[in-house]
Amino acid sequence: MAVSIRQVHPVFVGEVSGIDATRPLAADEVAAIEAGMDRYAVLVFRDQHITDEQQVAFTRHFGEIENSTGGHVTRPEQKRLDPLMNDVSNLDQNHRPLARDDRRRLFNLGNQLWHSDSSFRPVPAKYSILSGRIIVDHGGNTEFADMRAAYDALDDDTKAEVEHLVCEHSLIYSRGLLGFTELSEEERAMFRPVRQRLVRTHPKSGRKSLYLSSHAGTIVGWPMPEARAFLRDLNEAATQPERVYVHRWRQYDLVIWDNRQTMHRVRRFDDNLIRDMRRTTVAGDAPTAAQAAA
Repeated sequence: MAVSIRQVHPVFVGEVSGIDATRPLAADEVAAIEAGMDRYAVLVFRDQHITDEQQVAFTRHFGEIENSTGGHVTRPEQKRLDPLMNDVSNLDQNHRPLARDDRRRLFNLGNQLWHSDSSFRPVPAKYSILSGRIIVDHGGNTEFADMRAAYDALDDDTKAEVEHLVCEHSLIYSRGLLGFTELSEEERAMFRPVRQRLVRTHPKSGRKSLYLSSHAGTIVGWPMPEARAFLRDLNEAATQPERVYVHRWRQYDLVIWDNRQTMHRVRRFDDNLIRDMRRTTVAGDAPTAAQAAA
């Protein structure tokens, strides 16, 4: 069956048919998916009954897999999945929902803020690939915002203003927005801020996009209050409804998004229910801006 992609949102997002992610892909299938990512930025694959091993193999078609270490407060003995898998569920190592006051759950509430995966790393992520193994009936939707369209909507003066700006990104900033500020010295060192360009250019299409995220806490050379006010304005404009796609999960959906061109967030759900979501991440290939110690 030939690969086909149907656009499901007026601005971006495609639904893919003709792909079985549980088996090795042919070169033309990989090329079709990559071309679809360049165009749509988010791709949805339905009915992918995939295992962790198959998801890892599928992800490797698109590049090196980013190790999950360094992006959470989960201790090694608390991990449920292989380090190549990001556990974005609400479950502990015994497959039970985390307690309401569990530190891991409180940290993970940051996923409800608009963000781009791994923008807090010196080399940020390329693609994220999320598998819905067990979903909830109500809530838990994932929303995506097209940051190319967000850039295009800026007036000329603002485009000129943001063109060469560099932001500092850190999990300290995003979690601090929710009042999660009690971090160990080891965690603060692990989450030290990194620098990322505010405007990125896609290597294939040449389209510019805003590289925003709740992890972005300041702009280099700006007073912090001014920077945060400006970034807040940009975020509000970027996530207007006409540029947002709401993905309502079906079990065994597989969704891929390009972190260079989108932001996303998860919506609230009943945390007493099991929601088992497993993500692999394709590593990026270069920093967006010269890195310096914070």
